[in-house]
Amino acid sequence: MGKYQELANDIVKNVGGRENVSGLVHCITRLRFTLKDESKANDDVLKAMSGVVTVMKSGGQYQVVIGNHVAEVFEDVMPLLDLGTANAPAPEEKKKGRFLDRAIDVVSGIFQPILSIMAACGMLKGFNTLFVAMGFYSATSGGYLIINAAGDALFTFLPLFLGYTAAKKFGLKPMLGLAMGAAMCYPGIQSGAVSAGAEPLYTLLKGTMFASPVYIDFFGIPVISVDYTGTVIPVILAVWFASKCEKFFSKFVPDLVKFFFVPMLTMLVALPVAVLFLGPVATFGSTLISEFTLTIRGFSPMLAGAVVGLTWQILVIFGMHWGFIPVYINNIMTLGYDNVMMPFFACTFATSAVVLAIFLKTKDKKLKEMAIPNFISGIFGVTEPAIYGILLPLKKPFIISCIAGGIGGAFYGQFNFRKFIMGGMGIFELPNMMNPDGSLDNIIVAFTGILISMAAGFILTMIFYKEKPEETDSADGKRIASPLKGKIVQLEDVEDAAFSSGALGKGIAILPEEGILYAPSDGTITAMFPTGHAIGMINGAGAEILMHVGMDTVQLGGKGFKPLIQTGDTVKKGQKLLEFDIKLIKEAGYSLVTPVLITNSAQFEKVDPAGADKVNAGDSLLILG
Repeated sequence: MGKYQELANDIVKNVGGRENVSGLVHCITRLRFTLKDESKANDDVLKAMSGVVTVMKSGGQYQVVIGNHVAEVFEDVMPLLDLGTANAPAPEEKKKGRFLDRAIDVVSGIFQPILSIMAACGMLKGFNTLFVAMGFYSATSGGYLIINAAGDALFTFLPLFLGYTAAKKFGLKPMLGLAMGAAMCYPGIQSGAVSAGAEPLYTLLKGTMFASPVYIDFFGIPVISVDYTGTVIPVILAVWFASKCEKFFSKFVPDLVKFFFVPMLTMLVALPVAVLFLGPVATFGSTLISEFTLTIRGFSPMLAGAVVGLTWQILVIFGMHWGFIPVYINNIMTLGYDNVMMPFFACTFATSAVVLAIFLKTKDKKLKEMAIPNFISGIFGVTEPAIYGILLPLKKPFIISCIAGGIGGAFYGQFNFRKFIMGGMGIFELPNMMNPDGSLDNIIVAFTGILISMAAGFILTMIFYKEKPEETDSADGKRIASPLKGKIVQLEDVEDAAFSSGALGKGIAILPEEGILYAPSDGTITAMFPTGHAIGMINGAGAEILMHVGMDTVQLGGKGFKPLIQTGDTVKKGQKLLEFDIKLIKEAGYSLVTPVLITNSAQFEKVDPAGADKVNAGDSLLILG
């Protein structure tokens, strides 16, 4: 049952029941019903509901104003109407720009909703290991097991979480994305689930570096066993493909059976493609990289160490680091140590040092708050929160962390750094690096490499990472700049009652003179409506900012609007967010008056207009107290 299921039931009942609804869409603040008979709707009852701001009728639509959580209410209302997906908002337009930048922004946006819990879980895992090392309790105790479960759960079943957040990013039903992630963690298709001693049906690509034993097939097509738990890219690609399948099937499946047939067909097509193609591609790629590294090590251990340290975090992002695991295990079991994979150890501390330097340099309050737990988590060996939450979105610090990891990795490769016992993470791996004969040379190399990696990461970040003055909000994000050039319109003069009444938040409105909307503050895009007419974001001061271009412009269906960002993107003050065609909107008969609201204005003592009658983009518009 959804979070707003009770509210959804009451809304459907009081708009005249499901049989009175012929269509439903939502914009950034309201449900827009197309009713067969508006007289059957109970206006007063709806207005009095907790969770409903007001009710309006405009443009042939019956509008139930909800506020910021309208998308969640929409998700709970839609199944009650059995309208299928035809009335759902269209997926976001592809973001323009370089492929690598788009890929990084997509991955960062998918991780953004789970960053805090990732940092928390990483710290739990680290502290649990620390307390065992200090003798507070044993690694076999129930307390250790339960705390470890709390710390490990997200990382072990990461595809479930990413399946959900990726689905929201790609316009797939979130529960369907969650099901895709769960299926990819299903024990029967995991490489680790193959019974000990089980005989493979045959070996695919026998005699090559890509030789893969096959234990199951899919109607005769070999399934290469891959462990998807803890991976990232396979599930993201799988959900992206599933979103295309869902859109395709929605066009052809009759509305009568669409509710369950579209998800069924989507899963039936997308999951086999994921396990037959997407996972194996990552596996073969990682095998190729590990063989390449072994070849380099044959003539230059230092260069091989540099390659591992430089590329390790990139491999982790794409799930291709698993190719080193068999080499690592085989070396420890046969040689008694591993020295091929171990240069990656430098990356953990290089990443942590970069995060520490960012903490000292940044003026962004939100970034500072994220940096400390991510630094602690990184020292304990869990760097994913730092990578996805800080380094990747900022881009340059991620490159710096890779370079610093390469420097530390080169040192480790040159001095034959080894690990003798499997297990441990971060600083808790150090005991496993003690020479079996008790000599200290290898542990000295370990500590020296940590110092080199951290020094390189810290110094390079302090030198090369610079925040431009316009990239930090003045007064910690409490001064909101104008996103438009135009004339000031008082909020009470806006013709839409949901805005003019202040029910959606305090603010001001602008009649734009040019068709470009800019970011009024540093922050994260929380809502980019598919039609492009409305954008929501949150800044470092916690202000939730809504910019709604024109009145009822959702009716244009995106015509005349060109979004330049998407939900989940991190944006800087003054960055272009949207281009819109003023002439087209006017000719279509719609008002261009654009409210700029602080939708959580109750959290601030004051939301005061700056006092100008006319503004340029970037001028001070609202002051928060």
